[in-house]
Amino acid sequence: MLRLKRFSSAVFLNSKNIFSREEKLVSPIHLSNPCRLTSSRFLDIYQGSKDEMNRGYFADINELKQHGGKIATANKIIIPAVAAVKFPALEVNHSDGSSLKLPIASIGNGVAANKAEAPKASLLCLSFRASSQAMVDSWSKPFLDTFKDSNRVQLCEISFIDSWLLTLSPVKKLLLRTMRKSNPDESNDVLHRQIVYSFGDNYYFRKELKILNLLTGYTFLLDKFGRIRWQGSGLATEEELSSLLSCTSLLLDEE
Repeated sequence: MLRLKRFSSAVFLNSKNIFSREEKLVSPIHLSNPCRLTSSRFLDIYQGSKDEMNRGYFADINELKQHGGKIATANKIIIPAVAAVKFPALEVNHSDGSSLKLPIASIGNGVAANKAEAPKASLLCLSFRASSQAMVDSWSKPFLDTFKDSNRVQLCEISFIDSWLLTLSPVKKLLLRTMRKSNPDESNDVLHRQIVYSFGDNYYFRKELKILNLLTGYTFLLDKFGRIRWQGSGLATEEELSSLLSCTSLLLDEE
């Protein structure tokens, strides 16, 4: 029995080493290249939960090879309000260290939870690994170009950082300071692309959204009450972008 336990432990440790090596192969960011760190939104360090370990990191890679990160085709029409579910609460940080609670939504009397007027439409783009940034850009840039003059729309890109080391206060502050220098405000558009960061374990957040593959990007269009009215993943297609933009326009027209 003792030998069996030792053998199982050895297999488990070896599996973790394999996952670590595979992450280095597919990740565009390496700790040995500090110049790359200053231009990236987050450090791409894999720290999976037991569910991810059981599912297998290779499963994420295989899915990415099969459909390029397109977990499912985006909605063609807007999700009816009565069938829409709320986006789970999430606290994020701006690069200046200030915090923001998402989603920004209206409560019963129409006053937003954070004391500011809630946007009528919010596009939240989620990245769990640096490899998905190009996917997020394929959604966010056309969205910004279309609604850049609107003060009723919010665009927020969220980078998730789940490494315990990077959540330590001194390291976190240094990382945010670095990100602030590498992501200056680029335009004077009414609609600003907010780049924020979520630190710490995000397992239960992802569980609510049924997110398993961490190598792809995810987009969610919310109404003013924080309900998910449209969603997509992977690289945006022309048809999907058309659907996103039209659904956003419908939300702006809703009472």
